[in-house]
Amino acid sequence: MRPLRQGTLTIVLQNVPILMFVGTFVVFGLLSPRFLEYQSLENIVKQASYIGIIAVGMTFVLLTGGIDLSVGSNMYVSALAAGLLMQKYSLPPLLALLICLGVGVAFGWVNAFAVTRLRIISFVVTLATQFAGRGLGWMLSQSRAVAFPRSVTALGAAQWLGVPCPIVIFAAVVLGAWIVLNRTTLGRQIYATGHGQEAAHKAGIHTRRVQATAYVLCGVLASLGGFVSVAQLGNVNSGFGQMVEFQAIAAAVLGGTSLFGGVGNVFPGTVLGAILIQMVWAGLVATQTDLYLQPLIAAAIIFLAVLLDSLRNTQLAKLGRHNIRME
Repeated sequence: MRPLRQGTLTIVLQNVPILMFVGTFVVFGLLSPRFLEYQSLENIVKQASYIGIIAVGMTFVLLTGGIDLSVGSNMYVSALAAGLLMQKYSLPPLLALLICLGVGVAFGWVNAFAVTRLRIISFVVTLATQFAGRGLGWMLSQSRAVAFPRSVTALGAAQWLGVPCPIVIFAAVVLGAWIVLNRTTLGRQIYATGHGQEAAHKAGIHTRRVQATAYVLCGVLASLGGFVSVAQLGNVNSGFGQMVEFQAIAAAVLGGTSLFGGVGNVFPGTVLGAILIQMVWAGLVATQTDLYLQPLIAAAIIFLAVLLDSLRNTQLAKLGRHNIRME
């Protein structure tokens, strides 16, 4: 019976993110039946799409054992550059998107160069690029809001086969990331680098190149998330993208990605984490929670979820060591 109980406990612990997601959904559904309406659920996923896209990029970096605190500034500067050029030269949305992604690549490359070539800790590097990017954005915009034309906002409201375009883009990003992590050599190298950089290097993996690729991918997806967000909002203001990095990290961690690298997945992990965060906010609004209490309650729920995830990882490690001794 003891091995059976241990096996059951292991299965439960491995699926904590899914259980947290279902539990949150059921609680808010019972507190507010309106929360369970299809339109409400669709809006939650749609609003979570840009955070989810950025969180997928963050997952790549976290899996290598790094972190990127500059994604909020990245999405701000990249969307701002696209908006300013559209205002000045009347660029088509596709070209504006390519410019936006180009700025994201630049952010990712700067972070990658500093981390892999200059050997500076990722926390310090990306904190510096976070402040530098925000300052650059304020200088370019003079802290004024930049409005986007109807051709961009139409994308945020458009649907493809009855599904809102932001959700379609989010799904496409998740599918691409899942294929990279689970079906390619690069994906295996990312996990190996996160498990142990020195061991991966001795095994013949070019760990610096793998890390650089992760940062560039994170930069590109942060800029794409910024474009998806602005397509729904219609403008970029001086506070655009602030604190997004913490939501992206929380989404990845809530989905089971380890802050120490080597453990995690984008589906269902990061996807559930991103939707869970948005679900909490939507649930607090649906239950008419006091406006001033909402940030505190949301923070408490997220903290509890991360704490449970930490306890889960610790317990799984103990069970793993016990199984090894038993064998």
